[in-house]
Amino acid sequence: MNSNFRPQGIKMLPDVVKNLLIINGLMFFATFVMDNTMGVDLTRILGLHYFSSEFFKPFQFITHIFMHGSLMHLFMNMFALWMFGNVLENHWGPQRFLIYYMATAFGAAGLHIFVTWFGVHGLEQGIEALRVSGTPEAFQYFITEHVPDGLKNQFVEVRSAWESSPGSSQLREQAYSYANQLYNMEINTPIVGASGAVFGLLLAFGMLFPNTLIYLYFAIPIKAKYFVALYGAFELYQGIANNPGDNVAHFAHLGGMLFGFILIKFWRSKGH
Repeated sequence: MNSNFRPQGIKMLPDVVKNLLIINGLMFFATFVMDNTMGVDLTRILGLHYFSSEFFKPFQFITHIFMHGSLMHLFMNMFALWMFGNVLENHWGPQRFLIYYMATAFGAAGLHIFVTWFGVHGLEQGIEALRVSGTPEAFQYFITEHVPDGLKNQFVEVRSAWESSPGSSQLREQAYSYANQLYNMEINTPIVGASGAVFGLLLAFGMLFPNTLIYLYFAIPIKAKYFVALYGAFELYQGIANNPGDNVAHFAHLGGMLFGFILIKFWRSKGH
């Protein structure tokens, strides 16, 4: 993406954007070094876990923003931060820009946790129903309702064996163990990255400079307001579809856009 908007301020790389780029880069480097030299998993420590996870710590609401899962993840987020952040910080000034950036990041994390709660709550209910009934039929219902396609083969093998020996306590315990492993995977998988805040920046750019052209793949021009609307719709679709193998926190992206919209509307109502 590229844009035909050029900031008129004197700073082409303003202070907050510059420091955010540096911090994110240093954290990615530290994650790589500590994992490969000391065996310390900073993603496990600093990534944001679901609040019922044994790994959850309140400070992760802040630290996860500066962590990234891969070099491409880091590059894409930092490229968007540089591209849209320069314009917005020059427009708003450093204080308001930083407030907006952090508010959208927190909002993104909050919405992600809220959406995750529904999945975790459903899993808890499914596990309890399986424990109470203890039948292959109940396990099949659990598989249908809760198990991602990529994991179903393992679960189906246990169900088939259990159906052949419905009185087997060993197979019943194995089914219950598989269900609990799925639950633990759900609550112990952290989210990382500045994507929520970056989507907030994208939303702000679209609201403040709606007719500015953004160039998709550096070639296809589209007005910022249309790009934001289409991207938001795409993220909503992907979040609802919940496709197997998709490890992107789409509702975190939408959370950044939602809280950005609310904050900009609030500032405008106050004449700011």
